[in-house]
Amino acid sequence: MLKYAIIFAIISLIAGALGFTGIAAGSAGIAKILFFLFLALTVLFVILALLGVGAARKALR
Repeated sequence: MLKYAIIFAIISLIAGALGFTGIAAGSAGIAKILFFLFLALTVLFVILALLGVGAARKALR
């Protein structure tokens, strides 16, 4: 997911440099959404791993 956020950010930068402001704004919005979704899932999985829930519990045993 982070990979796609970076790809959309690069597309946004290139489109902005070439003057395609609509495409740049759209891809920047998508990149922002994907990044924050990645961040939220990362925090959730780290908390679950620290609590020992699911597969992390089996790995810690």
